[in-house]
Amino acid sequence: MIKAIIFDLDGVIIESAEIKTDAFRMLFADYPDRLPEIIAYHQKNAGISRYNKFRYIYEKMLGQELSLEKEKELGDRFSQIVLDEVIKAPLVAGAEDFLKSNHQRYILFVISGTPEEELHYILRRRGLDIYFQGAYGTPRTKPEITRRILAEHQLASQEVVSVGDAESDRISAEKVGIFFIARISSDNYELRGCRWQVKDLTELDAVLSRLSSRQEKGG
Repeated sequence: MIKAIIFDLDGVIIESAEIKTDAFRMLFADYPDRLPEIIAYHQKNAGISRYNKFRYIYEKMLGQELSLEKEKELGDRFSQIVLDEVIKAPLVAGAEDFLKSNHQRYILFVISGTPEEELHYILRRRGLDIYFQGAYGTPRTKPEITRRILAEHQLASQEVVSVGDAESDRISAEKVGIFFIARISSDNYELRGCRWQVKDLTELDAVLSRLSSRQEKGG
């Protein structure tokens, strides 16, 4: 029986995944030859700390050292680019209805690659914080946070579902041993092989029902 649901934020609750992608395009516009590779890396690793991605891009893709000053500058510029846009962005179809209808049926959480203070600010501004028992961001990793949630709420892994839109979300769920439901978009073809998937949150109730039925049958 499913008791808790963990949501990613960008691209799952708020239609903001492309806002973050555009921010990476702007930050690394001076490297046009490497930009497609940088964007592909970002999209595959959506949900991972932006600072981890900055370091990887500089060290592995650009072959440059990333100073602490430059890292902070990139982070500040990133926040300036995306914050207002994320607050104005539409919700994913079905998100508001699902949260309103189910926040007392399930224990709901958000785990995001967004810095935690910024995540809390966004949820408050959007009026979404009332639906979640916890909202967690970086610098902690998603597997680390998920294990903490399971322990603190005395949840078994088979009682928890993660809803995400990135390969990193799927990997995180697998590491902890919880179910994963993929929100499919035009930018995450690698998730189309996932057993459980939705095009948006209007389909989430139905998928959860099918998943629960499978559990009852022991399949």
